Amino acid sequence: MTRLDIADFGMDTITLSGPLEAKLKAVKDAGFGQIMLAARDIVGHPQGMEAAVAAVRDSGLRVTGFQVLRDFEGLEGHLHGYKVDIAQQMILMARALGAKVLLACSSTSRHASGDTAAIVRDLRKLAMLALPHGIKVAYEGLSWGRHINEVHTAWEVVEQADFPNLGLGIDSYHILATNTALTHLDLIDPAKIYLVQLADFMWQETRTPEERMDTARHFRVFPGEGVHSQAIATLVRKLDALGYRGDYSFEVFNDDYQQLPLPYVAQRGRASALWLADGVLRRSMPLPGAMRLRTIA
Repeated sequence: MTRLDIADFGMDTITLSGPLEAKLKAVKDAGFGQIMLAARDIVGHPQGMEAAVAAVRDSGLRVTGFQVLRDFEGLEGHLHGYKVDIAQQMILMARALGAKVLLACSSTSRHASGDTAAIVRDLRKLAMLALPHGIKVAYEGLSWGRHINEVHTAWEVVEQADFPNLGLGIDSYHILATNTALTHLDLIDPAKIYLVQLADFMWQETRTPEERMDTARHFRVFPGEGVHSQAIATLVRKLDALGYRGDYSFEVFNDDYQQLPLPYVAQRGRASALWLADGVLRRSMPLPGAMRLRTIA
C-alpha cells in the first residue's frame, strides 16, 4: 500500500475540531507528516498532559511547532514577571512534545510599551529562556498588533535582538490583511524564518484591525480556496527564491470547518498542499485536484 506524504507541509490542530487523537489520525491519514500543536489541545486532554504528549509521540507525526505565547513583550513590573512565568511553562510544554519552535505573537495589550528597546530586550530574554531547551522562538507580527503589526517591523526588532534562536514566524493571512509589499521580505535573512503559516480568506480586503481579527479567527480558508490564491502563490515562490526551505503549516480558523467531519477537512488541506507543492513550487498552476501525487513507499 502507498501512503501519500507531503513533505514540507503540515496542518495546525486549530484547523480541526474534535479530540486530539482524532485530529492526529485525520492529519496522518491525509498524508501529512507533521502537525502544528496548540496549547489547548494539550492541556485540555481529558486524561491530562502526559496522555496528550504520548498521543502526539505515538502518532508518528513530527511536531512543526507549538503555539501560542501572546502579549509577552513591552510589559513592566508584575505584568512582566507574570508573562515570564507563562513563557517558561510554554517552553517546558514545547520541550515535552518534541517541538523545536515556539510561536510568539506580537502584543495587542494596551499595557505594552511601544519602545523598541523594551521590545528588543524582552524578545532577547524570551529567546534566552528557550535556548537551554533547544527551542527556537518564532516571533510573528499580528496584523492587529498594537505596535508590531507587519512582517518587516517584526523583522526589525528580531534583527536588533540578534539572538541565535530568535527568528520570524510568517503568516500569509497577516501579509494579505495589511497588504504588505513582498519587497519587504528581501531584507530578511531566510535562515531566520523559522515557520511559515498559510491561509486565505474569501473577501478582497479587511479595512480595520477589528475586521482583520474577526476574519482571522472565523473565516480563513485553505490556500487555493479563497480570492487571494495568486497572492499566496507569489508569496510562496518569493520565499522559495529567497532560500527558505523550512516548514509550511495551514493555520485555518474557520467556523464552518469546525462543524464538518475531520477527514473531509483534512482532505481539503491535502488538496491545498498538493496545489502548492506541485502547482506553485514547481512553477505551474493546475487547479486543486489535478495535481500529481508524490508518494513514498
